[in-house]
Amino acid sequence: MRVSLFITCLADQLYPEVGESVVRLLHRYGCEVDFPELQTCCGQPAYNSGYQDEAREVARNWIRAFEHSDYVVSPSGSCTGMVHHYYPSLFENEPEWKAKAERLIEKTYEFSQFMVNVLGIKDLAAEFPEKVTYHPSCHAMRLLGVREEPGTLLAHVKGLELIDLPYKEDCCGFGGTFAVKMADMSEAMVCEKAANVCSTNASVLVGTDMGCLMNIGGRLNKENKPVRVMHLAQLLEEGVKRGESAGRK
Repeated sequence: MRVSLFITCLADQLYPEVGESVVRLLHRYGCEVDFPELQTCCGQPAYNSGYQDEAREVARNWIRAFEHSDYVVSPSGSCTGMVHHYYPSLFENEPEWKAKAERLIEKTYEFSQFMVNVLGIKDLAAEFPEKVTYHPSCHAMRLLGVREEPGTLLAHVKGLELIDLPYKEDCCGFGGTFAVKMADMSEAMVCEKAANVCSTNASVLVGTDMGCLMNIGGRLNKENKPVRVMHLAQLLEEGVKRGESAGRK
């Protein structure tokens, strides 16, 4: 199976190890992964700021980068959600580009969606004997409907104790440009989210979007809270290595 990695801006510039974990896990299950170097931003920051013409131009470049891919997989529900939900409206008056966007939407997935729903993988023979809590990001959950897939993967990790995060469906306050435009409100929201994370006594916070994890992790770090922040792909890859060391097949 041929898969193209859509790395996203945050992962590319700040968290490349997340992309590496995704690629190694896909390789583990027989996927041939390529990285279209034409890819840049999906256009979400411009779109959210009201610059639709600029967002449209960026989206055209994204489509050019991936239009010949068999599958597109991303470690971000937010950026994947941008493609799925806003590209058709961006190209409403450009039938050729709208058709290209819709063809790409059919084969573009967030990482956990692809693992569970396309590859049919639920148990990676991973081992991670720690207390973990999960933050469901707004875009992955509300735009893409990613609700069960991360939990399905985590439920099959040996030794992992998944602790429910209080008010887990509340936004962390990042919201891309929202955190810049409404800084005070954003800070209040992330303080509340960080407090809820700490109330679980989990040693690890896991999620599927690095924007949210960067925001919550930054707050936890500022408060000197000993909570490790990981993308789901990182946790699963580390768990696979632990499982192999423990002799799991």
